Amino acid sequence: MASAPHNTVILMAAKPPEDLLFNPGGRLVIRVDVWWSRCAHGADSLPYKTIGAESQQRILGNMSDFDVIVIGLGAMGSATAQHLAQRGRRVLGLEQFARGHSLGSSHGESRIIREIYFEHPLYVPIVQRAYELWSDLEREAGERLLTITGGLMIGPRDGALVAGVLRSAATHDIAHEILSAAEVSRRFPGFSLREDAMAVVDKRAGILDADGCVRVQLGVAEAHGAELHFEERVMRWEAGGESVLVETNRGRYSARQLVLAAGPWMSAQLGGSLLVERQVLAWFEPRAHAEWYDPSSCPVYLWEYPDGYLGYGFPRLSTGVKAGVFHTGDVVDPDAMQRSVDPREIERVRDALRQILPGVAAGDLRDAKVCPFTNTPDSHFIIDWHPQFANVLVSSPCSGHGFKFASAIGELQADLLTEGTSRFDLSLFRMNRFNL
Repeated sequence: MASAPHNTVILMAAKPPEDLLFNPGGRLVIRVDVWWSRCAHGADSLPYKTIGAESQQRILGNMSDFDVIVIGLGAMGSATAQHLAQRGRRVLGLEQFARGHSLGSSHGESRIIREIYFEHPLYVPIVQRAYELWSDLEREAGERLLTITGGLMIGPRDGALVAGVLRSAATHDIAHEILSAAEVSRRFPGFSLREDAMAVVDKRAGILDADGCVRVQLGVAEAHGAELHFEERVMRWEAGGESVLVETNRGRYSARQLVLAAGPWMSAQLGGSLLVERQVLAWFEPRAHAEWYDPSSCPVYLWEYPDGYLGYGFPRLSTGVKAGVFHTGDVVDPDAMQRSVDPREIERVRDALRQILPGVAAGDLRDAKVCPFTNTPDSHFIIDWHPQFANVLVSSPCSGHGFKFASAIGELQADLLTEGTSRFDLSLFRMNRFNL
């Protein structure tokens, strides 16, 4: 068998076997490692052409057709692609479903945004930046994505919700109001609370148009040169050194860095510490006083009820009053999740609503859907480099409360990918807190 100098790249004069090819952007590049393996096993009958070190460097320099590949184009992936593309990076986004699909966690007409974050004070600076970036995106798109309604955080004073909100408000010196149950009912007549409950008013809370936000982020990314592929499923990826290789059902691509933002499908990437939960959402039409629940007079709301569960809901939008209960669903495989909703599941939402909005709980059911939540063991995010690969960024399984942050997470992840650092404290989101 003819040997080749170690400083050469081998080009084939005839069509080679498929596993020798790597095809970024339609260009034919030979996987040198596979060629040497073939040579070692006596595959000497194929027609090769050798080229010298100068030409090799030119070809290998072109192998990384993209700076960054983003897997998953929901809220986090689309925001990351947007911010990278705006910085002039060559971005490939890969999404296994159609544009605007409803199979993940980033679809629909509404997501709550709130500033006084009960989960931990560390989130507050990030969501404050998200407000700024959502406003920037509205101006760029010329359409409304954020509606401020105010928000009620309802529960016992010593409960996790109210205590957490007050801690974040104190930490970041955020103006707020505290209302008794009677004061809530006078100001917002649709609400009827237990006498021992109270509410903290988050004046900047409101509603994000989820479908609109993702659509605009994708559009801005494309306008700045990102290449986005839909209905293209990632089969496998490899990382090593200064490059990553991604194989899909349509082709193979290379880049210098990889972002994993696949939402519920992250559990397959990172193992059993991430659990996908089937979350039930219901929409009701009040039978009386519909005006009490309009966005002009009704805030968004979270409430903690005696057994420790948290409910959440919205004013009356085009599809009715939407509500759900956090973390009461079954653990599922996102590819096999039951999409229909059982009447008993609707009754659980009604039971929760009776504690704060009896008129909504008694209303007519207009719709019911499910949404997969990707939960970490402590319900905080993951934003960190992969423990084995320094050029693979794991992007935010969000435990059902992440959409509001997407604009800021996209920016801070672009910072990590381009500058290696972020202005925000991300210590709460490190992967080493779990056995991943």
